[in-house]
Amino acid sequence: MAAVQFNQVSKWWGPTAALHATDLILGEGEFSVLLGPSGCGKTTTLRLIAGLETPSSGQTFVFGDDVTHKAPAARGVSMVFQNYALFPHLSVAENVVFGLRIRKTPQSEIHSRLSKTLDLLGLSALRDRKPSQLSGGQQQRVALARALVTDSKLCLMDEPLSNLDAKLRQSMREELRALQQKLGLSVVYVTHDQTEAMSMADQVVLLKDGKIEQQATPTNIYQKPASLFVAQFIGSTKMNVLPIERLRISGTEIVLPAPEGATSLGLRPEDISLSGNIAATVLSTEFTGADLLVHTQIGNQTLTVRADGKAVIQPNTQVNLGWHDSNLHWFDAKGLRIH
Repeated sequence: MAAVQFNQVSKWWGPTAALHATDLILGEGEFSVLLGPSGCGKTTTLRLIAGLETPSSGQTFVFGDDVTHKAPAARGVSMVFQNYALFPHLSVAENVVFGLRIRKTPQSEIHSRLSKTLDLLGLSALRDRKPSQLSGGQQQRVALARALVTDSKLCLMDEPLSNLDAKLRQSMREELRALQQKLGLSVVYVTHDQTEAMSMADQVVLLKDGKIEQQATPTNIYQKPASLFVAQFIGSTKMNVLPIERLRISGTEIVLPAPEGATSLGLRPEDISLSGNIAATVLSTEFTGADLLVHTQIGNQTLTVRADGKAVIQPNTQVNLGWHDSNLHWFDAKGLRIH
C-alpha cells in the first residue's frame, strides 16, 4: 500500500503554480525525500500531505484513505518542523506529550508512551529541562519525540536538521535513518541538501519549478539522471556538461560515440582518470581533504576531474585525461536523457 498518493494534485497562488498537477506515490515503510532548490514546491507538497494547505485540484490519499478534505488532525500524520516549534515554558516531557493531552488521551497511556519515547531517543535524563537548557541536537530530538509519541504511521519532516552544525547533522542523519528502519515508519522528508537525500532515502523525489523532475532510488537518480537538471543537481561535485558538434566535443577534435539526437555530453568528475590520451591544461585545483578537484581545459571547454587528495598537481601544467564510454551520459536539445 502507498503511504501517500497524489492524483493530479496542484496548488496555485493566483496565477503562480507552487505545484503543477502531480501524480505521486510514496511507499509504505519507506524513507522518501522531497529534494530540490528553494522555491521548487517541496515544502508545499509536504504541507498538502499534512493538510496545512488546501489543494487547487486533485485528490490526496494517506494509506489508501482519501484525506483531500480532512482536517490535519484527522489524517493520522505527525510533523517535525524546521524550527522545532517547542514551547519555551514547558519541560521536555510536557512538550512531548502536549498533543496527547489536547486529544484527551488517558493519563496512564500518556505516561507509558512518554517513557517509551524518551528512552528510545535518549531523553529520559532531560525530561525536566526547558528548551532553553538544551543543545540544538537535544531540541531536535524533543521535536522528533513529540512526533513519534503519537504513534502515527506517517511522519513528515520539513528540513529538521538545517539548524544544526555539519558534524551534528551527520550524526543525526544516521540516527534518523536507524530509527525509521527500527520502527518501520513511513517518512516524507524535505531537504535542499542532496547529501542528506542520497544518504538517507529509499526514494528521492527531485522537484523543479513545481514539477517532479525525477523519482528514483539514490543509486538510479545518480547513475541515470533523467535530465541535465538532475545530472547537475545530484553529486557533491556537479557533473561536467559539454556541448557536442558533429560527433565531437565542441571546440575540440575529440570524437565521441554520440547517439542520434545528442547535443550534450555529461561526464562526472570521478569518472575521469588522469591517465589517457586526451591532452588538457590544468587551470586550478581545489583540495578538499580526501579529494583534489582539478579544473582543466581541453580546447575551449573546461572539465573538472576528481583526483586522489594526495596527488600533487600544479596549475598551468599539462595532464592526460581518459574515460570509459560506459560512463558517458547523453542529453538531447531539450535537456532530456537519451537512453
